[in-house]
Amino acid sequence: MNKHLRWHHATVTRRDRERLNGHRSFILWFTGLSGAGKSTLAHRVEELLYLRGCRTYVFDGDNVRHGLCADLGFSPEDRHENIRRIGEMSKLFIDAGVIALTAFISPFRRDRQLVRSLVEPGDFIEIYCNAPLEVCEQRDVKGLYQKARRGEIKDFTGISSPYEPPENPEIVVHTGTEPLDVCARQILDYLEKNHKIALIPETEQRWEWVRED
Repeated sequence: MNKHLRWHHATVTRRDRERLNGHRSFILWFTGLSGAGKSTLAHRVEELLYLRGCRTYVFDGDNVRHGLCADLGFSPEDRHENIRRIGEMSKLFIDAGVIALTAFISPFRRDRQLVRSLVEPGDFIEIYCNAPLEVCEQRDVKGLYQKARRGEIKDFTGISSPYEPPENPEIVVHTGTEPLDVCARQILDYLEKNHKIALIPETEQRWEWVRED
């Protein structure tokens, strides 16, 4: 880093922004195999948080590689840089008082630990989307697993590149067997229990699951 660079401390703090938003900010880090349901679940959780008036944003793996990380491939080195960039961006979002939801395979523990180390304790909530490889292959609408098994795609997680499951994630959701809303409810329960979001009174909970098609 250039020795002439200096971090500028804003007069409006993260806590100020959180008070304005009416909720805490944090990172929900969804990790799992391709096809495990990370993006689908992240967007469902975002919908439910939005209905509660929370300020949120989902960073999807494919979307980010169209812009911020368009110059990166899928080698271990490029995967590391991809996650480093996402981690730094997520850190900025929670400083802005926004709940950052990130849906990335992020196959290596050291990379996920790197992101955790960037933020304060409790700000990084690791969500392991646990789905068996055979289920992920059945869901593979893009045909990526078949191409990987034929050797047409190199460094494909679960086939020619390893996936390292989290050892102590905050949340494990069984996306291979449980319905979407059951998994989403599990995440919201965790956030309520750990005082990340406000608990909705039982008389109002029926509105939580309303969504427009």
